[in-house]
Amino acid sequence: MSEPTHPTANSQDQASSQQSAEELVAALNATEAEALPQLQAEFAILQAKSAEMADQYLRAKADAENARRRAEEEISKARKFAVESFAESLLPVADSLEAGLIIKDATAEQIREGAQATLRQLIAALERNKVIAINPAAGTKFDPHQHQAISVVPSEQEANTVVSVLQKGYSIVERVLRPALVTVSAPK
Repeated sequence: MSEPTHPTANSQDQASSQQSAEELVAALNATEAEALPQLQAEFAILQAKSAEMADQYLRAKADAENARRRAEEEISKARKFAVESFAESLLPVADSLEAGLIIKDATAEQIREGAQATLRQLIAALERNKVIAINPAAGTKFDPHQHQAISVVPSEQEANTVVSVLQKGYSIVERVLRPALVTVSAPK
């Protein structure tokens, strides 16, 4: 059987519980009151850091956009001036051709000398602009990256070697503009 509960003991327990709850609530309120300024300060610091990071992001984005724009402008200028430089180097060739056409009674020898001088000027202008002739010697191994075989002919040379060049090829900075047209030796 259970012991009879005394009404005053029960009231004391309830009062004690109520007092403990009130003390607990008061302690929590005090802790919240103390923590609130600290949390507000931390929040303000985090907001400042967030604003700083947002500013850094926007600056970095603007810098990247400016760098991209400058690079595009430099590429455009490089293309423009590359053509300008090439055209400038060809002007003496045009001048020589015009000067040769002015002479009305030129002999065949004078015309030949003028054409040779003009060709030298043209070759020099091409080489200054990194345009190099592809003119393989007879017996050179056929290279499909630089040569185009027009025909295969019987020859005393080793198979798949250049027999003759029908038309020079040209490359610019290791890129083939036009392959050399060649005849190639047939297998024996």
